[in-house]
Amino acid sequence: MDLVSMTETARALVAPGKGILAADESTPTMAKRLGGIGLESTEQRRREYREILFTTMGIGEFISGVILFDETIRQHAADGTAFVEVLREHGVIPGIKVDKGTTPLAGFPGEVVTEGLDGLRGRLAEYVSVGAQFAKWRAVISIGDGRPTAPALEANAHALARYAALSQEAGLVPIVEPEVLMDGTHSLERCAEVTAATLRSVYEQLTRHRVVLEASLLKPNMVLSGADSPVQASLGEVADATITVLRETVPAAVPGIVFLSGGQSEQDATARLDAMNRRGPQPWELSFSFGRALQAPVLRAWVGDEANRDAAQAAFLHRAAMSGAARIGSYEPEMEAPSASRL
Repeated sequence: MDLVSMTETARALVAPGKGILAADESTPTMAKRLGGIGLESTEQRRREYREILFTTMGIGEFISGVILFDETIRQHAADGTAFVEVLREHGVIPGIKVDKGTTPLAGFPGEVVTEGLDGLRGRLAEYVSVGAQFAKWRAVISIGDGRPTAPALEANAHALARYAALSQEAGLVPIVEPEVLMDGTHSLERCAEVTAATLRSVYEQLTRHRVVLEASLLKPNMVLSGADSPVQASLGEVADATITVLRETVPAAVPGIVFLSGGQSEQDATARLDAMNRRGPQPWELSFSFGRALQAPVLRAWVGDEANRDAAQAAFLHRAAMSGAARIGSYEPEMEAPSASRL
């Protein structure tokens, strides 16, 4: 894709009422997810589960794109149709996770940096050849005693920028994901401080590496109290703190921000996104790129039984519809009641 096409793709991914499904769990992560419902993780079972997601009728109304894993982008539906084509038939844009996970950052105990830059140019070209139109790379930042350090922020921001530049060179829209983990006892204010420092470092590096911001997206955490903090911020406090940090750090040239759910419950992630979109227009679109917040109810409904396929797809479409409503600030908790749902 040329720059104009990449910019159009970036904007299509944050179209009104739509967001991204993150279905890019690694094989070990999928083993944990399937193990949680009592199933062994095999390639066939992973394929069957993801086919349930991708063949759900009506998902194109709420889902703009899907982030795939290396295994998944090469797989096919039971009728032989490549998953990339299945998604396109629903009007959904296929994307690909290209990082190779984290490794300890030498000299900085408790901090990590993401691997995957070696050979990335060639891998990106291959992903383009099989139909990917955007890519994603995740950096992980933890809050703790003396963490994060400036070198850890710089190392992760530098890797994100190199990935983003290579992605645009290949014609792929880069989604830049610097996730500040919610693990810990830190306050909302501390999360805001760390998130702001992280994003400043990221955008400094993106600029230095000549990444075209108009053809990129940001996938950040929401600003939250630590999961083990004795004081949990309210819905409004989370929305206000998150928007404040973003307005201080994210250039207006970025078309959209697609929040990760990052360990939040599906209802919490949805309600917080809705609260932000009720704050009025922002310089960028505020959307979602949820994994667990879209998939957890699907796994619970399916439990590996083909007889539950319809129920699992209904659960997915419902969560997608709730997230789509939050995307435009029209979500209400009452919509979660079965009698109020569209299913």
